[in-house]
Amino acid sequence: MARMKFLCDAERCIECNGCVTACKNEHEVPWGVNRRRVVTINDGVPGERSMSVACMHCSDAPCIAVCPTNVIYHTAEGVVLHDKDGCIGCGYCFYACPFGAPQFPNGPAAFGARGKMDKCTFCAGGPEENHSEAEFEKYGRNRLAQGKLPLCAEMCSTKALLAGDAAELSDIFRERALRRGKGFEAWGWMTAYGKDKEEAK
Repeated sequence: MARMKFLCDAERCIECNGCVTACKNEHEVPWGVNRRRVVTINDGVPGERSMSVACMHCSDAPCIAVCPTNVIYHTAEGVVLHDKDGCIGCGYCFYACPFGAPQFPNGPAAFGARGKMDKCTFCAGGPEENHSEAEFEKYGRNRLAQGKLPLCAEMCSTKALLAGDAAELSDIFRERALRRGKGFEAWGWMTAYGKDKEEAK
């Protein structure tokens, strides 16, 4: 069985926010909730990199481990989903997630006053019946059941954001990394340390 994952190539991301817009549009995500966001590191200086971040659908998801009501679960494809009907809005999943994926419509508030947790569903809907109105209202469109990939990845103009089977994604990224080299100096001193041997002494 395939393990569905996201992969963002920071060398290709141009911070256009097309993935963010596509996600919000496709699922009619409420105002103030961002299932996906673009993070920029070293903004405005040499070496600046941007990357699209959302739920990474971890194989050993910490949000599943800390949920007191056990509403967060893995699907057969490895997608991490949740049942909004059982969510009590405690926020434990938000604190456990290293990517800040779980979002709450009422923002930071007192225990239980945050509202029902919302997060990236890998366009796989939720526990409701596939393509039902209830599923769309709570979780957004179920593209995975239609045999499609998440819209954020399909809309990425530079193909920096990839989605699909983890084994295939690793093959694609490995090929990109090998082709991205700098000729015979691909794995040389400059690539590893960023300065001349003489300057380093």
